Amino acid sequence: MKNLKNSGIEWLGEIPEHWEVVKIKYFANLYNGDSIKDSDKGKYCIADNDTIPYIATKDIDIIFNSINYYNGMFIKRTDANFKKAYKECILLCIEGANAGKKIAILNQEVCFVNKLCCVKNKSTELNSKFLFYFFQGIFFQNIFFSNIKGLIGGVTPEQIGNFLFLLPPLKEQVQIANFLDEKCEKIQNFIEKKEKLLSLLQEQKQALINETITKGLDKNVKLKNSGIEWLGEIPEHWEVRKLKYICKINPQINEALPDSFIYIDLESVTNGKLLKEQMISKEKAPSRAQRILQKQDILFQLVRPYQRNNYIFNKNGAYVASTGYAQIRTKECIKFIYYTLLENSFVERVVLRSTGSNYPAISSNDFADMKIPLPPLKEQEQIANFLDEKCEKIDSLITKIKKQIELIKEYKTTLINEAVCGRMDLK
Repeated sequence: MKNLKNSGIEWLGEIPEHWEVVKIKYFANLYNGDSIKDSDKGKYCIADNDTIPYIATKDIDIIFNSINYYNGMFIKRTDANFKKAYKECILLCIEGANAGKKIAILNQEVCFVNKLCCVKNKSTELNSKFLFYFFQGIFFQNIFFSNIKGLIGGVTPEQIGNFLFLLPPLKEQVQIANFLDEKCEKIQNFIEKKEKLLSLLQEQKQALINETITKGLDKNVKLKNSGIEWLGEIPEHWEVRKLKYICKINPQINEALPDSFIYIDLESVTNGKLLKEQMISKEKAPSRAQRILQKQDILFQLVRPYQRNNYIFNKNGAYVASTGYAQIRTKECIKFIYYTLLENSFVERVVLRSTGSNYPAISSNDFADMKIPLPPLKEQEQIANFLDEKCEKIDSLITKIKKQIELIKEYKTTLINEAVCGRMDLK
């Protein structure tokens, strides 16, 4: 066990007695990158031997701390308008939602956006990889987030330069960095395998919906041409109907908005679940708050690319949805219609009919004209029950795997922090 000493920092506690507590600026240079005007971006898309990648915040992977060097933006090496960062420099996001979260170490020369800070090692006493891991530890993260200020939220390179960090002897830094390289590679491999499994399960779920909604449960049923090229064959006793003939789309009710209500906007729903409930008053409600909901209404997001973020409303109380949704009310089987709206060929046709540049969307009238395959009501219910059971099992597996990924991420954070703070025996 290492001999310890008081770090002098109350919430850090004890550290190995031969480690130092120093300011980052004495061991590294820190500077922002340079932004490109949207109108000028077309000038910087040519890759050749005389250009280097231009890295934006979006090009840094928040999970694996890796960089996409081939995003399509490139700067001439000789362009004096752009500062450069070099191999083994660290890029750290210092502004916006990803401030302090996106961190990567470079393996080549780049230019970079002004929301990123380059941390360039200037000392023979510092191992860059050790500092890269230190930035991911809880000690540095606590300092960083306690210093975020401003409307957008961020810190300056000057502030970071004055942050404290722990400096072991160089040999020990290298040992810690190598240890974490090995452990983090195993963790990354674990996460990648789990994410591939997630993708396979999601594909399996979608394929199940596609097949069942268009072909039914009876594998021996006789099929007929639906008369719709993108739909293909359907069971011969099924119909093809326009939504407006079997559903009320945005039913007009002569009813004023409640004085206060829970507002469901396009960000409130994910994967069929209502994740955000925002109570607002009628006076402060946005103009889009118009869809007064009843139980068993289906909400279908009209705006691309959210067409799979649909929701069956079944709650008590006053709820109002955004006009970004189509509100669907039907006497057919609710769950069957809900699953039909998730079927691939249906969603693809909705996307093709969407118009607009910033937020492409399908109009409510065009949506009402969309055709769907329709079995008899009893068969709709059988299909819905079958899909409920199968999808619930798949969703349960997906939830379990996501939890495993979150736990291993937490373990990684703890492991890094314990190592860079000298709290573990690397042996």
